[in-house]
Amino acid sequence: MRKTNRQLLLEWAEQSSIDGRQLKDALNVGGVLPTVSDWRGFLDKLLLYVGALFVASGVVFFFAYNWDDLGRFAQFALVQGAIVAALVAFWMLGLEKLSGKISLMMAAIFVGVLLALIGQTYQTGADPYELFTVWCVLILPWALLARFDVLWVFWLLLLNLSISLYYQVFGGLFHVLLGGEQMLWILFVVNTVALLIWEWVVTKGADRRKVRWMTRLLATVSGGLASTLAILNLLGSDESSFSQYGVLAWLGWMALAYYWYRHVEVDVYVLSIGVLSVIAIVSVFLGRFLFSGADAFASLLIMSAVIIGLSAAGAYWLRSVVLGEQS
Repeated sequence: MRKTNRQLLLEWAEQSSIDGRQLKDALNVGGVLPTVSDWRGFLDKLLLYVGALFVASGVVFFFAYNWDDLGRFAQFALVQGAIVAALVAFWMLGLEKLSGKISLMMAAIFVGVLLALIGQTYQTGADPYELFTVWCVLILPWALLARFDVLWVFWLLLLNLSISLYYQVFGGLFHVLLGGEQMLWILFVVNTVALLIWEWVVTKGADRRKVRWMTRLLATVSGGLASTLAILNLLGSDESSFSQYGVLAWLGWMALAYYWYRHVEVDVYVLSIGVLSVIAIVSVFLGRFLFSGADAFASLLIMSAVIIGLSAAGAYWLRSVVLGEQS
């Protein structure tokens, strides 16, 4: 992996090839420190995101505060007007601009407000999961059109909420088929598939560094669910025939994550998630057997030593990965 200008300049400073008093000037010349235009661009994006969030929140709280004072037609007119205004802004700004994509994001949020308004006004008796499911279906074409990572995260959040709420309503029916861990299994499959699809999309892109935050978010959720399933397996959960495969699912996830994020697209953050997961799984495995005995104090000492040792080994390995990529 090629060293960046920042790494080279810092190495030269450590080797006294550059005077420490002139390091800041060298960083400026090397284009390492942000310029005035960089700060302006950052602030423009930050204010755009914050402004859109405030506008969307203002619409929601406006309805919540003035619900009793607004008539039915006024409520629908305001929400539909907000959706139309956001779509017009999207059409005028264009798909390639960040402001246009955020306008479409706001329209997607207002669709949820409209669905909630319909449910409250006509008392349809629909369950909450139906609201989020319909919301997902309606804004899916916009997510496909915009190709906006923030909108995709929002859509995936709605999908996870739909699955969770659906399980709460109909968990008794599917409990017979899959058992108590069925929701975790479904969420694990959904988020892992989303991670695989996103990695495939990222590999087709020109600049992978700009979308690493979403990769890490999906990897955190998927890896956390895999670890949870493995822990349930180790704790002896036998509510379903699927619970015994928790450790196997975790091992498969760890193997794929190690191969991809160590040898294909190196990502120390995801590797550190794997290290943390290994520490958690090993601790649960040891704790199940150690604390079954009578000497709890000795068990705590052994557990502490194992956790410290694994943490030190994991930190050493991650550091070696970073140094290997920089060389």
